Amino acid sequence: MAGDQQPDKLYAMRHSLAHITATAVQHLWPEAKFGVGPVVEHGFYYDIDIPGVKISEEDLGKIEDEMRKVIAAKQPFERSEKPIDEAIAWAEGVQQTYKQELLNDLKRAGTTVAKDLNAEELGSLTDDPSKVDSVSFYTNGDFTDLCRGPHVESTDKVGAFKLLRVSGAYWRGNDKNAQMQRVYGVAFENEKELRKHLDFLEEAKKRDHRRLGQELDLFTFSDLVGAGLPLFTPRGTVLREELGKYTQQLRQDRGFQRIWTPNIAKTDLYKASGHWDKFGDELFLVKSQETDDEFVLKPMNCPHHIQIFASQPRSYRDLPICYMENAIDYRDEKTGELHGLSRVRAFTQDDSHAFARAEQVAEVASGLVEAAQEMYGKLDMQLRFRLSFRDDGDGYLGDPKLWEQAQASLEQLAKDNRLDYFIVEGEAAFYGPKIDFMATDVLGREWQVATVQLDFVQPERFGLEYTQEDGQSGRPVMIHCALLGSIERFLSVYIEHTAGKFPVWLAPEQLRIITVNQEPTTVEFAQNMLRQAKTHGIRAEVDNSNESVGKKIRAAEVMKVPYSVVIGEKEIAGGPLMPRIRKDLETSEGSKSLPLDEFLAKVASEAKDRTAQSTL
Repeated sequence: MAGDQQPDKLYAMRHSLAHITATAVQHLWPEAKFGVGPVVEHGFYYDIDIPGVKISEEDLGKIEDEMRKVIAAKQPFERSEKPIDEAIAWAEGVQQTYKQELLNDLKRAGTTVAKDLNAEELGSLTDDPSKVDSVSFYTNGDFTDLCRGPHVESTDKVGAFKLLRVSGAYWRGNDKNAQMQRVYGVAFENEKELRKHLDFLEEAKKRDHRRLGQELDLFTFSDLVGAGLPLFTPRGTVLREELGKYTQQLRQDRGFQRIWTPNIAKTDLYKASGHWDKFGDELFLVKSQETDDEFVLKPMNCPHHIQIFASQPRSYRDLPICYMENAIDYRDEKTGELHGLSRVRAFTQDDSHAFARAEQVAEVASGLVEAAQEMYGKLDMQLRFRLSFRDDGDGYLGDPKLWEQAQASLEQLAKDNRLDYFIVEGEAAFYGPKIDFMATDVLGREWQVATVQLDFVQPERFGLEYTQEDGQSGRPVMIHCALLGSIERFLSVYIEHTAGKFPVWLAPEQLRIITVNQEPTTVEFAQNMLRQAKTHGIRAEVDNSNESVGKKIRAAEVMKVPYSVVIGEKEIAGGPLMPRIRKDLETSEGSKSLPLDEFLAKVASEAKDRTAQSTL
């Protein structure tokens, strides 16, 4: 069974390699039972169940060796068909219980549905009165698999590949089903492209934010606290707070005011907003021991902000009314989908909501786009813009005519601001279309970060009104925006983008003061320098450990501190400092020597101005 990518040469290679993987596993473990083996980005996987056997990293090498034998045999891929009942009997006869289950589902499914199925969609089938007449199989050598194709002509035409890892995966993604072993591989048309991708993976591994988070002492997780609930250390908290201050400053400059809302709300609030019907299974439920009220931990902030707007009469003169809040939200994500900071259960949104007249939407939204462009410029990340519109599905609320109006407004805004944009249908929020900001990291990966969303639905559902100039009631348009999105998820991207080498303004520790010895005069000078640095607002630490100067310098480098200064006799005597600058911040070669006051003033200025490079 294949994934949902369009068939092409590379797709056929990867699909064929999934079958060759299963062939090799069957040779090594004849008792193996097979689930599905779709094509995925850059490669393929196969879900396998081998009773009593746990596939190890060492086993991957054995599987690869057996795969190469299959490839060398130049086995043709031969297609055949069986009536559905005969196919079910085949699966039962060879004791392939997972295939048997899929075939039974196909038998129950309508022909029209079945012809477009991929393996991952089978789990969501419903009964249909029509029946599937027959199904296709592919055979290479002694291995036969239920499959729609396509495949290469023979096993020797699959390009270059490598098995990467094995992980657990519930059958059909349901944690109530059996847990299988998912063998992942990557594949390309030739060895050069494969090697390039493996080098990319190695660099990505070095930059993994989970690894750097531990090495740089930024955040941790605790089983006692719970999965998906990150704990930020003092160093990591600096990152959160500096980013939070910057995003608040950018929005405040554009008329947004800070508010605060509680972490829980009655379920009634989210039933009124529509979130309960849409996301009810993602909410943490909270019971009161005092009353019969039912609460949820806040999954998003817009309904709360709406209640502040609705708390008193509003005039056209008041609009736009713009609120912002860096708020912690909670969603009951599936345990198997949690991943470092990129998928958590407690996350902080730099959330904003503007309530505007229709003629004010373009100005407010343009200001937010401008703020995002300024922020990501400072963060050295290139942006392009995705206009996320609705499709023909029924998962959207509101009048389709209002949707057309909102989508046209967003596209006109993108044109007026000369944005590099593209349109994707089906990616809209359930209450309105949006502009998603897509940032490219240093490895060329694209991530959705900021978003600006238009919402005609929630003002309608909550009956929001303002008094127009003619005395009649008007309905405001709601504009949602988050410049960072989830701060936790953004940090997962940004830590990997920078490899933990943060600019001075974001660095948890901006200056390391290193003593050459532990003599009282040396320690006193270093402590005085520390006090002066803190007076300038610089985050600094003294390393007065009983280690060699070389080891102390190396320790500062490991923690990726932007500046370090060694304090010895010359410095104590009033000589200029010779600061060591982290290599990625240097703008010119040669040593720098600066008086203490000038050095500290420059570092403080770099932090205040959020400069990307050293000015020394």
